[in-house]
Amino acid sequence: MTRFGLVILLTWFGNIWLSPAQESASRADQWSVRDTGRGTFSSSAGGMVERQLRSRGIDDPRTLRAMAKVPREKFVPNELRNSAYDDRPLPIGYGQTISQPFIVALMTQHLQPKASDHVLEIGTGSGYQAAILSELAGEVYTIEIVRPLAQYAEVLLRELGYNNVHVKAGDGYKGWPEHAPFDGIIVTAAPDHIPQPLVEQLKEGGRMVIPVGKTGAQMLYLLEKRGGKIKQKAVIPVKFVPFTRDHVEDRQSR
Repeated sequence: MTRFGLVILLTWFGNIWLSPAQESASRADQWSVRDTGRGTFSSSAGGMVERQLRSRGIDDPRTLRAMAKVPREKFVPNELRNSAYDDRPLPIGYGQTISQPFIVALMTQHLQPKASDHVLEIGTGSGYQAAILSELAGEVYTIEIVRPLAQYAEVLLRELGYNNVHVKAGDGYKGWPEHAPFDGIIVTAAPDHIPQPLVEQLKEGGRMVIPVGKTGAQMLYLLEKRGGKIKQKAVIPVKFVPFTRDHVEDRQSR
């Protein structure tokens, strides 16, 4: 097993074997984007769209085009690139994952971002969902609580040319009030309740897609703000990593 393969294996099991400095160094190696050729991945993306998305009811043309265009293999560690288009989530370190392609497409389709929209994403991860949104919305603001992931995602997105994505390291529960209100909000980790700051930062007529619930009992919801009130619709049961708060920062702000 290579050194990087060992890193992936260890981070998969709870991310408890590496110090922050060690994992930061290994992530820097793994997320290199200098090998810009896609090779056989273009056909993999096309197969993903046909077999995983269209066959399950993803039919929005703009969403399908974005899913086919964004190079998913760039957003997973090098050791997992051959699995980039598999029908499953993949570990990206720090106890986080890149979501299954179908879930990314489903959430995007329900959000219905328009070219003029300002969209907020909570949970940047490796930056893949932000890249999909970048193809569809005017401006994308994305927040990641794990600072090393935020830093690597920001570099990766810039190197790949997603210049309308703005990355912030911080507590996503609070949203990004400086840029509110948002036409759409998408949350890629599961809180046990809908964060009120996000509801407040959602524009009238806007949509929020968010998984809610404890592990083993989560539901993906579509929220729409109409007349200042939230209309809520259950979509499908899901399994996301738990929503993480910065409790130290939260206590200091009180």
